[in-house]
Amino acid sequence: MHVLHVEAGRHLYGGARQVLELMTALAARGIGGLLACPDGSAIAAAARARGLAVATHPLGGDLDVAALGFLGGLLRQRRFDLLHAHSRRGADFFGGIAAAIAGVPAVLTRRVDNPDTPVLGTLKYRAYRQIVAVSSAVRAQLVAEGVPPERVRVIRSAVSAADCVPAWSPDRFRSEFGLQPGQPVIAVVAQLIPRKGHDLLLAAWPAIRARFPAARLLVFGTGPLEGALVARAGTSGGVHFAGFRPDLGEFLGHIDVLVHPALAEGLGLTLLEAQAAGVPVVGFRSGGIAEAVADGGTGILVPPGDSVALGDAVAGLLADPARRRSLGAAGHARIAAEFTPAAMAAAYAEVYVDALGR
Repeated sequence: MHVLHVEAGRHLYGGARQVLELMTALAARGIGGLLACPDGSAIAAAARARGLAVATHPLGGDLDVAALGFLGGLLRQRRFDLLHAHSRRGADFFGGIAAAIAGVPAVLTRRVDNPDTPVLGTLKYRAYRQIVAVSSAVRAQLVAEGVPPERVRVIRSAVSAADCVPAWSPDRFRSEFGLQPGQPVIAVVAQLIPRKGHDLLLAAWPAIRARFPAARLLVFGTGPLEGALVARAGTSGGVHFAGFRPDLGEFLGHIDVLVHPALAEGLGLTLLEAQAAGVPVVGFRSGGIAEAVADGGTGILVPPGDSVALGDAVAGLLADPARRRSLGAAGHARIAAEFTPAAMAAAYAEVYVDALGR
């Protein structure tokens, strides 16, 4: 089987990294593929570094009609058995159309649980024989928008637990971020956009600092809210905005608690990576977060939007090192057993066969 994978994202955010994990694991099963992605993108460079086949094009988004010709040309020239679209920004819309014109079956992966564009968003799903949701929350959203439930299957994201063990020493980690030995370290890893809930974490931060004056908060990510969030955090103290770090896995295991205050989330790849690294998670019980984190088993989830409960949960873990270690160990074991790339690839292989059969 030969699959054309389409990913329109330029950066190595969670979804793009999942495409690389899947293609690598599929190749181990004998399922070859080509990645169609944007010119000069980080995912193109990372895919080539893994030895994956890559074809690039500007892929300018939903209005880039030229993407249709690019994808159609690849389908005609390479004789693919299947097209697999992994993202929005035109990949899902033009990918489905190109596959339909070429007479090639198509599969779509949906990673977010927020509502799609009315009418057009619903129509585009008709081009796909199978649709994969990364969580039950995403599946519920798709079904609510009119996608037939029998065409939507849940396959959760995956990480290699062995790859999440930090390569950096504790000393290097502290030196990189200006930390002192013994300082409690909390981190949030997410794009700086409204639905990720950074403002709710910053609202809880003064109460956390009142109990743990030495605590430090590392904010990883970039986005349009950066200026406003930096200004708000400036009066609190102990907050460091560290930007986007492609090397996050090298040191994530050295933090004490990962906080994920998102109000909407498909699943949350960083949540899986943190748990695999032995780090307990605190977050809101929203979207697919409740599927990524075992509440009370690998982390603590609180009612969505409740910043007081969020702060209390973080402070409670900082005060209880033994519980942090217990939750961290359970998280590593759960990810290693239930969220493996091999299992994800096996599930996708079944979806491909079903799509071809239809």
